[in-house]
Amino acid sequence: MGLLDGKVALITGAGGGIGRSHALLFAKEGAKVVVNDLGGSRDGEGKGATMAETVVEEIKQAGGEATANFNDVSERDGADAMIKAAVDHYGKLDILVNNAGILRDKSFLKMTDDMFDLVVKIHLRGTYLCTQTAAKHMKERGEGGRIINTSSVSGLMGNFGQVNYSAAKAGIYGITRTASIELRRSNITVNALAPVAFTRMTDDLPIMQGMPKADEILSPDHIANGALFLASDLSSEVTGQVLAIEGARIYLFKMMQTEASTPNDAPHWTPQEIHKRWEEISKI
Repeated sequence: MGLLDGKVALITGAGGGIGRSHALLFAKEGAKVVVNDLGGSRDGEGKGATMAETVVEEIKQAGGEATANFNDVSERDGADAMIKAAVDHYGKLDILVNNAGILRDKSFLKMTDDMFDLVVKIHLRGTYLCTQTAAKHMKERGEGGRIINTSSVSGLMGNFGQVNYSAAKAGIYGITRTASIELRRSNITVNALAPVAFTRMTDDLPIMQGMPKADEILSPDHIANGALFLASDLSSEVTGQVLAIEGARIYLFKMMQTEASTPNDAPHWTPQEIHKRWEEISKI
């Protein structure tokens, strides 16, 4: 018995890296998998069928079921078509993993509008479109579902040279939180991963190059197990959470609020009093 027996999963950006690990593990655990990938480069240039088809072949060779899909997550027609592909091939969609993404890093003052817009379009708009279309199908079926988004430590904590990526990943946190509230009554859980892994997206980062055996210590397979948990019935009561996985380390990201303060002797705050009591206001 697999954790995903009888389930149908769509995984975007599943031609390599983390998405590939998701697809292989989900299929091993019994899911029928739609492997979506445009087959482009890390910065979003080009496209091709080879990456998705290679993963599908790996799954089939291992005895699983899968089909390749090449639609663009960032276009409405593409998002609609990939959910339709899952339904046409396997009759339904139980699980969506929004994993597709690109990188176009540049320091803030050197960032171009095109670099900003494209990264936000793929990550944030793509997550919005695919999540909305999948959730509509799941709600109409009336049997619930699992949606797993991909945020990032960069989006939740910030990172030098990634203002476009950080903005998109922070937005995905917002989608995750709000969608989890709205879809709870339909038994659709919405959670996010914040992964740190050695992939073609990250293999040239200084932190990766300076870490011995980074490809082993930060293998994408660690991330896939967290995704499997969120996709399975084991997480039926978990929604609106951001699960961070960094090799063997696992933790949750949570938004924190300090204890509220009020002005001492006036109906409203003054800038001077805020400054004077800043340590109190900011204390956790």
